[in-house]
Amino acid sequence: MIEPTVTMPPTRVRQPPLRRRGRPPRPSRPTRSRRSPRPPRSPRSAEAVRFPVLAVVFVCAACGLVYELELVALASYLIGDSVTQASVVLSVMVFAMGVGSLLAKRLRCRAAVGFGMVEAGLALIGGCSALALYAAFAWLGESRYVVVAFSLAIGVLIGAEIPLLMSLIQRAAGAGSGSAPPSGAGSGVGVGVGPGAAKRARRQAPAAEQDDAAGTVADLFAADYVGALVGGLAFPFLLLPWLGQLTGALVTGAVNVIAGGGLVLWVFRRDLTSRSRALLIAVNVSVLAVLATATVLVDDFEEAARRAVYGERVRVAVHTDLQEVVVTGGREGPPDLFLDGRLRVSGQDEHRYHEALVHPAMNGPHERVLIVGGGDGLAAREVLRYPGVSSVTVVELDPGVVRLARTDPALATLNAQAFRDPRVRVVYADAFNWLRGAADRLQERYDVVISDLPDPGITPSTKLYSEEFHGLVARVLTRSGRFAVHAGSVTDRPHTYWTVDATLRAAGFATRPYSASGRTPGFAAGPDRADRTSGTERGPGDWGFLLAVPGGRPPALGLAPDAPRLRSLGVGALEAAARRAERTRGAELPPSTLVHPRYGG
Repeated sequence: MIEPTVTMPPTRVRQPPLRRRGRPPRPSRPTRSRRSPRPPRSPRSAEAVRFPVLAVVFVCAACGLVYELELVALASYLIGDSVTQASVVLSVMVFAMGVGSLLAKRLRCRAAVGFGMVEAGLALIGGCSALALYAAFAWLGESRYVVVAFSLAIGVLIGAEIPLLMSLIQRAAGAGSGSAPPSGAGSGVGVGVGPGAAKRARRQAPAAEQDDAAGTVADLFAADYVGALVGGLAFPFLLLPWLGQLTGALVTGAVNVIAGGGLVLWVFRRDLTSRSRALLIAVNVSVLAVLATATVLVDDFEEAARRAVYGERVRVAVHTDLQEVVVTGGREGPPDLFLDGRLRVSGQDEHRYHEALVHPAMNGPHERVLIVGGGDGLAAREVLRYPGVSSVTVVELDPGVVRLARTDPALATLNAQAFRDPRVRVVYADAFNWLRGAADRLQERYDVVISDLPDPGITPSTKLYSEEFHGLVARVLTRSGRFAVHAGSVTDRPHTYWTVDATLRAAGFATRPYSASGRTPGFAAGPDRADRTSGTERGPGDWGFLLAVPGGRPPALGLAPDAPRLRSLGVGALEAAARRAERTRGAELPPSTLVHPRYGG
């Protein structure tokens, strides 16, 4: 019987290695580490990383622009001259962003923990910047250097964000796309992979990586710019009206640290060691605790800072939609009115200012009077002392000032209840825009126009001292009308004063300069400290005025026959005031226009 045969597969018999002299060559086999590496992320996980990163870039960009606008707004409020403050903050911050991008190179090897620390530092510094700036203004009296320091620090941290996020995204994309060379590609040995294919793979890989990097940069900058748009709109329309400057910055910092810390601790948690993770958690919790504590205590801080600035006798402090309004003084003494930290009305000597501003312009027909500014009601008080006045129109930008002048007992007593007089009509509008349409709407012209505005060096009021504005005033004046202008200090700021004079003459007016002395007339544009009690940073010693009429013949200075009895002004005093002002006249100056404002410093 023949046994059936079955063909068996050949068995592989391991032969013992031949012993040779010397060290035998090692077979070419792929080397493996003793510790198996983590499996690479899939392409889907790399895409999943991109969207949270872009969302955080959006949030951080919005927060960064809020910090920037916060510094500009608060510096303009505390120091003045918003054009200068915006230029300083923006230029320093953009320069610092370039420095931060260079410094971020040192953190690329630890991009995850570096980004987490950068966001925590940015949230702390940016969130507390408004508090620090206001504290420097209140207790040190100097805030310019603090603005520069915070602009530099915030700019450096913002500049480090994008490079670190680029490193994180590229690392995630590289792990997800399996960008490592295929097996055997390096030596040209492998199943189905020849030397030519390996070379083509090596040529194609850099091009693909460049395309991916370019797309990543485009996505990051798109999210960054859109976030900046949202932050820029949220600051004036949401944060300032609802939270104010101090609380708004603190809340922005909290949002910043939550977004940045959450991204690193969740999305990039595999890139963190246990020690780095613990450090980031501790730092983020500490920053949140500091911001939360400051938010709780912000009202007490603001009250203490306000007492340091205005003294202990703060009676009323309100934030209108446009500015901070503070009234100081005791129950028996006259009040002082501060607008955005600048002394606007000194109750003890305001009569010197308002008598000199109003009464020379009333020497002539004065049936219809227009007051530009004057929301405190004090210029209207002087005008209403003339029995021949039939109507007074007050054009005031801030309704909150008029409301306070009506309701506060001290201010209402000081202005003799001027706003309760039926002859007074208040228009809440920008004076420039209102006058542009007034010439066509009004059937009658005004006999007297009084410009009761802050100093022309304060930037928001600069356009109301322009040649174009004075031309609008000329359109609403009668042929024999008079225009009285407060033009700043004659002795302390003669360049500004005579620029107003040149601007009026360029608009077709003939002018007569004069001044009035006072105990504390106020402060020039942009004081560092609104302190009238310490004897430091005192204001100028006089007020400067200009009386203007249409045409080429300067008006005569005098008082109307029906002028009431005045406490500080007479015909002799006016003539002496005109001589004092003329002594400061210098070389001819060019006029100030909207496109070329010439009031500075």
